[in-house]
Amino acid sequence: MAPIDPHSFTDSTQPSTSHISLSLYFDFSSSTIHASALISLTNPHSGPFFLDTRSLSIDSVIDPQSKTPIPFSLSENDTIKGSQLSVSLSNHSSFIVTYTTSPSSTALQWLNPLQTFNKAYPFVYTQCQAIHARAVFPCQDTPAMRIRYSARLNIPDQLSAVMAARHVERRRPANNEAEELACGNSSWSAPGRMVEEFVMEQPVPPYLFAFAVGELGNREVGPRTRVFAEAAPELLDAAAREFAGTEDMIKQGEKLFGEYEWERFDLLVLPPSFPYGGMENPRMVFLTPTVIKGDASGAQVVAHELAHSWTGNLITNKTNEHFWLNEGFTMYAERRIVEVVQGEKRAALSIGIGWRGLNDAVERFKDNMEFTKLINNQEGIDPDDVYSQVPYEKGFQFLLRIERQVGRPTFDEFLKKYIATFKFKSIDTETFIDFLKANIPGIETQIDLKLWTEGTGIPPDAHEPDSSVYKMIVTLGNEFKNGRILREDEVADWQGQEWELYLKNLPKSIEASQLVGLDSRYRLSESKDYEVKVAFLQRAIAIGCRDYYNEVEKTLKEIGRMRYLRPLYTALVQGNGKEEDKVFAKRIFSEAREFYHPIAQGVVESILAKHL
Repeated sequence: MAPIDPHSFTDSTQPSTSHISLSLYFDFSSSTIHASALISLTNPHSGPFFLDTRSLSIDSVIDPQSKTPIPFSLSENDTIKGSQLSVSLSNHSSFIVTYTTSPSSTALQWLNPLQTFNKAYPFVYTQCQAIHARAVFPCQDTPAMRIRYSARLNIPDQLSAVMAARHVERRRPANNEAEELACGNSSWSAPGRMVEEFVMEQPVPPYLFAFAVGELGNREVGPRTRVFAEAAPELLDAAAREFAGTEDMIKQGEKLFGEYEWERFDLLVLPPSFPYGGMENPRMVFLTPTVIKGDASGAQVVAHELAHSWTGNLITNKTNEHFWLNEGFTMYAERRIVEVVQGEKRAALSIGIGWRGLNDAVERFKDNMEFTKLINNQEGIDPDDVYSQVPYEKGFQFLLRIERQVGRPTFDEFLKKYIATFKFKSIDTETFIDFLKANIPGIETQIDLKLWTEGTGIPPDAHEPDSSVYKMIVTLGNEFKNGRILREDEVADWQGQEWELYLKNLPKSIEASQLVGLDSRYRLSESKDYEVKVAFLQRAIAIGCRDYYNEVEKTLKEIGRMRYLRPLYTALVQGNGKEEDKVFAKRIFSEAREFYHPIAQGVVESILAKHL
């Protein structure tokens, strides 16, 4: 066996998948999908062929032409990789797998009507990054293997579906369709069902496979952008206002990085349990409702996911060990877009918050510095457990260092050429470094490229932000220790980012009474901006200020975004003499667990397991 990815059973001596045709029957009563996958290979193969699966019940593998069974076996479950499906092929170039997903699929969150906005209909959505596509369909689940796919989603007729793919049609199921698809589901053509068809014609890594099914509405916000969300007018209107400037961002992205290759750039605002800020699924970005802040600053998350349309979706890291190629480039691209669309001050604040985040991440991994490297060894490691700001912010700092060395015009030309050269390919860091050295001769004598990519911690030639607004806010934060409370005129034009940066730069040793005084004046614990609220609550927990524990509980029960769960739960259970806080954290998690997405459940469980 010649594995190509520590997180996959994919074997480099076997052909790659060229196309997958999926037929998915959604059974909301059992929180499962009954499905078939017609898997086509780049060339015929004889012998074992390996696919990744997790918690899938495999019913059969059959020859699409003769409809005869093909032998297969399923390995024991590996806690990180799942189970290897081994199919015994005899000069086959395609085969059909029929299977059923598990109610505990790590990629799917099934919400009952009471967990939705309108509380009338159920809802289900996917989150496949990093290695969860295998929990929806059997596949070579590594970003090294790009696939095209088509999908038929058979759903109750009161609901509608969206996908990160082109919508073909919505129609009634045909009578003999179930037999043709070999999914053998007798309910496929039952009354009260609809089929929504989609196709993804560009090759994408499996982690970008995405759908959502529920009671959905939409608003048009630009020539290539619609905002989708649960069909509640107030939610749709708020989202449409927040993301009204999306087309300006797309145009700016095209100026910087070349043509937008994905045709549409639609946005789906998911229920509050969505575990990430945004997920860059092509044609249909998934977003947390926490980015709707009412001041258009949530558009920065959209700028990030848009930037992925070039860096991540168009050029992809070959494995998660090179994740910085996706995220470092995207942070750089996001801030370049924000700088033009929202101004240099916003971009500078974002860089400042990122610098703070990078320092915190390096501190988090002080006992395992491997994960402060840009290229790191993830053999035997669950990528969800080591997800951090390092690939984002250290990767950004590396690219900024190159830009400083060669000048922005030269670096812009390099970026355009890089994207044009490697589009629709998956690459590793070595490929990037070789391309960098070939196109910017002598760069390796000016920057220690090995230290940046393989060294631990923050290199000495990384730069703390140098903007006046950043320095002013950091200074104000440091002065808080001496009892210096902000004046109203100083913060009159502050938005969430200014407050977030201020709170993150408060000294560690402050009195509870000082924090209460700050809050009584500026109501930070009640902020509608979760970045501000969580930064404040994190500080309150750290100094044992129990006045805010009701707000901590409320926050942990109303939002499932891991960016907020991770720091709040960690603050509650970290350190000695915190028995009361640990009991509190454990109780909240037991009561909120079912609300969280399975990926978030796993992350909180690992935090509690480490400290309890």
